[in-house]
This record gives sequence, C-alpha cells and structure tokens, in this order.
Amino acid sequence: MTKRVLPLRKFIKPSFESLIEKKRDNGEFNQEEIRYIIDSTLDGEMPKHQLAALLMAIYFANMSAQETADLTEEMMLSGEVIDLSHIAKPKIDKYSTGGIGDKTSLVLVPLAMAAGVVVPMMCGAEHDYVVGTLDKLAAIPGFKSNLSNEQFATQLSRINGAICAQTADLAPADAKFYEIRKETGTIPSLPLITGSVLSKKLAEGAEGLVIDVKWGNGSFIKDLEQAKQLARSMTRVGRSMKRRCVALVTDMNQPLGDSVGTSLEIKEAIQLLKGGGPEDMKELVLKLGMEIVRLAGVAGSTLSAKQTVQRHLNDGSALEKFKELVKAQGGDTSFIDHPEKFAQAKHIRKLPAPKRGYVHTISAAMIAQGVHLLGAGRDSHGKVDHSVGVSEIKKVGTQVKQGEPLMMIHYNDESKLEQALNFFKDAYRLAPKRPNPPPLVVERVA
Repeated sequence: MTKRVLPLRKFIKPSFESLIEKKRDNGEFNQEEIRYIIDSTLDGEMPKHQLAALLMAIYFANMSAQETADLTEEMMLSGEVIDLSHIAKPKIDKYSTGGIGDKTSLVLVPLAMAAGVVVPMMCGAEHDYVVGTLDKLAAIPGFKSNLSNEQFATQLSRINGAICAQTADLAPADAKFYEIRKETGTIPSLPLITGSVLSKKLAEGAEGLVIDVKWGNGSFIKDLEQAKQLARSMTRVGRSMKRRCVALVTDMNQPLGDSVGTSLEIKEAIQLLKGGGPEDMKELVLKLGMEIVRLAGVAGSTLSAKQTVQRHLNDGSALEKFKELVKAQGGDTSFIDHPEKFAQAKHIRKLPAPKRGYVHTISAAMIAQGVHLLGAGRDSHGKVDHSVGVSEIKKVGTQVKQGEPLMMIHYNDESKLEQALNFFKDAYRLAPKRPNPPPLVVERVA
C-alpha cells in the first residue's frame, strides 16, 4: 500500500495567477499543469485564496473530458492507492450522490458479497441533511466504522466486503479541494464532482463502479439534464482509467422507502434483506444489484442478473452476509435478528393530511431538514439521536382523506418537534387529481 508518486518531467512552473487566468479564459490544462496544481495544493504552496479562485474558474469554464480524467488520476495518486490484486474475486463498489431515505448500500453490499463479489466501500462526508450510511450503521451498538487500510484489505479478503470511513491518506488532495469548494459554492461543478468521487473510489481498490446519480428537490443536483451529464462524465472518466463503470440516473423528488432516520432505516434495510420492504426500494435494489453482478461478471444476461439478486434476497444469504459484516466490524448482530431492540423514540405522532386529495408533490429536502431538527443529524457535539425520524411516509400518487396520517413522526423532544413540524407540513402538496408519479430510474449510462 505504498504511495505512488509520478515525478515531474521537465516542466517550467507557471505562476498560480497565470493558471487562474488560463482557465478563466477557457484554456485547457495539460497533465503537467494539473499535477503541479495538485502538488502545490498538497504542500500548501498555492495560497487558499488562489486555489479558491482557480476552483471558481473551473466551475464557470468547466473542464474537458481529458482534463477531468487527468485531474481524477492525479488526485487518486496524491495519496495511498490500496492494492487488492491479491484478491482474485471481482471488486466492484457502489456510489450514490446522496439521497433522502436511501438505504440501498446497506442492502447492496451484503447482497453482492453473497453473490461472490468483493465490495470495498469507503464512505466520505455526506451533503447537508443527508443521513449517511455510517451514521445509520452507528445505530448498531459496537459497530466500528474506522478501519485502517490494512484492516480494510484483510476484511475484504476474509468476508468479501467492508463499509467504513474513508481514511485520510486516500486522495488527500481531494480533501483540500473539498474544503475550499464548500466555502466557495463550487460543490456542483461536474468535473470536480467526477474527480472527487472517482479518485477516492479507485484509490480504495475498486475495479468497477456502479453509480447512482440522483436528481430532484432532495439532491444537490436539481436539474435532470445536469444529472445525466454527471453520469456521462463519471462513466467516461472511469472507462478512460480502465475501470468498468455504469451509472443510473434516479429520481430524488421524494424520499426513498417509507422511513428517514437511522434506526428506522436500518430496520427497513433488514426488511429488504428478507425479501420485503417498500416497492420503490425493492425496485432500486434490484436494478442496482443487477448492475453490480453484471459488471462483476457473476451474471451474464439481464434475466440471470435479476434471478441472482432475487435469489440472494429471498434465501436469506444476503441477510447472513450483513450479519457477518456487522460482526466483523464489532457490531451486535442480535439487533439484526431482533430489530425491536433498536432505540425507540418516547413519542410517535401522526402528521394529519389537511384535506382530502392525492399526494401531488413531496419535498424530500424539507423532510430531511425536519428529521435533522428532531436529532437524527449530527448536532454541534457530533451526537446523533438514533431513535428519531419519520416512518410510513405517504408517497406521490397516494390518495388520502382529511386527517389521515401523511407520515408518523418519532420524537423525544417537544420543542424540537415544533420546529420540525413546519418543515414536514410544508413538504407536502395535495391536489384533487391523481398525478403521474415520475419514474424511479430515468436513464442508464454505460
């Protein structure tokens, strides 16, 4: 797991000002210039204000496909690259741009493990109000999300999978970029997103990647066409780096599944691992799972991939792999066997429908903010209340009577509930006519 360093060839160092001006004027960086930018960021030679200006120039002027590929490679090589070549099985990871109520990783990792695929999943920082995979897993007593690179590789060899926090020595240049991007409003830059995601995922040893690019009011990508462009950018760069890559563009205009929280979502994931669960989650797990097993070469045809996924969910093998992963990382597996042991809120209250009608739209972002206020997101002390959240969420197209619950709110603190209720009430819009729910999977990019 040694750090790979590419020496600079004969190269006259440009001034940082000239690099900013070049990109501002729609110029294209060559690989040496990108490598110089990365090196200067790592050693602190480039001042923060100039790095901020450069990232803003990239945001407005964009980057070519070749520039994005070079940026991804240089960021990947800025730290350690984990060598998993000693593992003969296919190594495929899954990445999502972040979704409200999205617990697919909790299902897909053990599902792929059961199918003979190695899943090296390291999780980074999530976007505002998104309850991350590691926060959900933290609801299981004893679960350890911090593994060293060596522990990570050993666990992959032993049980086929791991879900842990990204280590600091993987793609450290991206961490410095991301810090400035948050402060400068340049998070949505497609080439910077592509470089950020792929540099980390490829540094962790993945041979292939299935990407879930979300769009809508619950995503930081509000525009469908921009989501499609990001999917194309990621798959194109992945292929240019000799990695198998496929992306699905999926709808995030309402929460996924029936619950949002930590314990509530773990319990829903357990339902899915038993072959049950909400229909939208079952559909997304099936489609993403099929992509994973096909990319890995475990299944050839679409029919074979579908049968593989359904078999491992229905015969309990995926659930057993989830317990194996939880046990390997110190978690108490009795909570998987007995989900009623998870922390439960003191109070449960319904959100009544203000009138009769059909659920026309739901703001996933508002529901996420309400759940965050209840305590499901990290507070200023880094604590998470694992018992709170919302469940039994009525989805777009559902008919409701006046007073019928639109969702059930699980809470402990009355004052927090009052704040959260404003978001929950504003999240729903009812209409007299049934709307056509949008398709969950909009496009496949391979």
